[in-house]
Amino acid sequence: MKTANDKIHYFHSDFIACREAGTLSDLFRCRVRRTPQATAYQQYDEQEKKWISYTWSDMHQQVLRWQTALAASGLETGDRVAIYLKNSIEWVCCEQAALFLRLVVVPIYSLDTAGNIVYVLQDSGAKMLLLQGVEQWQGLASFHADLPDLKLVVLIENNMKENRKRDTLITSLLNWLPEKAEVFPDETRDPHELATIIYTSGTTGKPKGVMLSHRNILSNADAILQVVQAYQEDVFLSFLPLSHTFERTVGYYVPMMAGSQVAFARSVKELGEDLLTIRPTVLISVPRIFERVYGRIFDRLKKKGPVSAKLLSMTVETGWKKFEKQQGRAGACSLCEILLWPLLRRVVAEKVLNRLGGRLRLAVTGGAPLHKKIGQFFIGLGLPLVQGYGLTENSPVVSTNTLENNLPESVGQPLPGIELELGPEKELLVRGPSVMIGYWNLPEEYSAAVDEKGWLRTGDVVEIEDERIYIRNRLKEIIVTSTGEKVPPVNLEMAIAEDPLFFQAMVV
Repeated sequence: MKTANDKIHYFHSDFIACREAGTLSDLFRCRVRRTPQATAYQQYDEQEKKWISYTWSDMHQQVLRWQTALAASGLETGDRVAIYLKNSIEWVCCEQAALFLRLVVVPIYSLDTAGNIVYVLQDSGAKMLLLQGVEQWQGLASFHADLPDLKLVVLIENNMKENRKRDTLITSLLNWLPEKAEVFPDETRDPHELATIIYTSGTTGKPKGVMLSHRNILSNADAILQVVQAYQEDVFLSFLPLSHTFERTVGYYVPMMAGSQVAFARSVKELGEDLLTIRPTVLISVPRIFERVYGRIFDRLKKKGPVSAKLLSMTVETGWKKFEKQQGRAGACSLCEILLWPLLRRVVAEKVLNRLGGRLRLAVTGGAPLHKKIGQFFIGLGLPLVQGYGLTENSPVVSTNTLENNLPESVGQPLPGIELELGPEKELLVRGPSVMIGYWNLPEEYSAAVDEKGWLRTGDVVEIEDERIYIRNRLKEIIVTSTGEKVPPVNLEMAIAEDPLFFQAMVV
């Protein structure tokens, strides 16, 4: 719904609760029944050179075809299906069809190395692999002998050479998907059943397969929507990989629960253009995106001179005071600031916010700490930005700030249903319905991570004040110098990464 000035009015809240959905596949079907003709997704068509919209009804018809193909492929309940794709309609169709048939989805990061991908396929025992084209498979084909469980490889693109067409392992989506779908009988599914195995990054060794049930993920999405609302009129722009739990829960299942629309960005490289085209109302991001925008703005300021820099500084300072006043943490703004803000907003702030599409009502950042200075910068410009915290083992969100109760230097308060406790050395312990059900093939690792009372060790050193969580460090990353001084590297790394010259930093 748009008014003359292109602002969205939020009248329609259509929240499907966890208890109603039951399982992730039932959530999808419930959404189809609720709003069949509403737009569910947008995706750019490279051949037609335009954005294509798909309703929930369109998606349902596609998912039925995928179900039919999967059911005819000899896969049995509990078999693993690996998805090695960028965010797309095909990703959604494969995942939803697999979940309906009680298969287990194993997402793979679309830019991962061949070695990591092979390890994930081996460890999970994936029976089927979905990928984009033959080029991707060529990077893995030499490892085929190491993948005895893999029985089927489906390529989205129909670009196989003649010698590949004779390979019984590989088929194209065009040949694999039937024209007509079968009708499948409805059946009761167990919400506590394993839905997905998500492999962690493996920065401290081999990646571990985090086992998440339907209830784990649904309870987390439900809890998020209890404190941060989403609406049917909302448009999410999805660019973080669906192989990561943050995007999958917050940028995929939350919109499905709320009936919101999701547009799949073409790439991070084209994100700036997609923001201007899609003009999202909700953006799920990581700090690095804001760090890049911040760095580019100050690069341009160096060329424009001190007057522009002073004007920007005045805008951020005035906007931050206004924000603090709205949060109840500061006194009234001066008359000068009250009169000056509309001009500063129009001349300075809106020019920056328009680069993000111009109509964001909510931006969420997580996955890494957001530097206080950068948070204050964007909030001072009027961006409704909140920071949250989580980890894959908790499906993933543990806590979040909200627009009404936003203290950017913290990662907010715990979601409803999530309990917190401080362990030895101030390690944060978490308990609740979204805590994982295990590590795949690693029962001893699971026992070390989750105790008999259900407390998950996060590995993060925190302080808790007024129920707010302040992340101070990682338990295993404290550097002890020769003098015995304990130095947390996080602040140093964040300071280095502020400079746009650096993409990542690690202090040793």
